[in-house]
Amino acid sequence: MNETTANVFIENRSLPWETVAPGMKRKIMAYDESLMVVKVQFEKGGIGALHQHVHTQITHVESGVFEVEIAGEKKILHGGDAFYVPPHAIHGAVCLEAGVLIDVFSPMREDFLLSR
Repeated sequence: MNETTANVFIENRSLPWETVAPGMKRKIMAYDESLMVVKVQFEKGGIGALHQHVHTQITHVESGVFEVEIAGEKKILHGGDAFYVPPHAIHGAVCLEAGVLIDVFSPMREDFLLSR
């Protein structure tokens, strides 16, 4: 995506959800080569399995309650909280109360675009 084709205003209602795992779906909100914002909705009990990637990740807990694990450390986070995942750190989340996470990745997650 370049400056001339990038959407500068993104309307949530116009973007489709894609199911990525039982109890979990996502919307790719916006991206360019260096940055990506993704909304992830979880049902209670939904699991973001432990994984790692080369991207820096910062996640805002928009709503709900999540048990988040990063590099072997676990913490319960609530709506309004956030967490930082350094590159290559093993991390995941379990949804304890239905909610939404807003993930920000740098650089953008090309693998998310390929899986569409």
